[in-house]
Amino acid sequence: MQASELNFFKEILQSRKEQIEQNLNDVNTELSELSGLDLKDEGDHAAVNNNSMIESAIYEQQTQELKEIHTALFKISNGEYGICEMCEDDIGFQRLKVKPHAIYCIDCREIVEKSK
Repeated sequence: MQASELNFFKEILQSRKEQIEQNLNDVNTELSELSGLDLKDEGDHAAVNNNSMIESAIYEQQTQELKEIHTALFKISNGEYGICEMCEDDIGFQRLKVKPHAIYCIDCREIVEKSK
């Protein structure tokens, strides 16, 4: 992969990383606010519990994506970015444009999804 392409993906990954970090801070704030509410009845408890579950699910998903982004940025720094972890072929520019932190090429991703 050319240096200009690596820089392109590095910028995208850095931007997404910053966005996720801000989202995680916002979720933490939201969860803190929800836990501090003065709840009057069962309906309030149910609504807060539902919101907490949603916020927690978002937090978990974004934490996983952040880990994948850190891995991708590390791979850029050591020259392993854009290589499928299963077949060791190039992942492909178009796939990386859609998911810059992808670790599998399209074919291997399908194999992984089918095996789950």
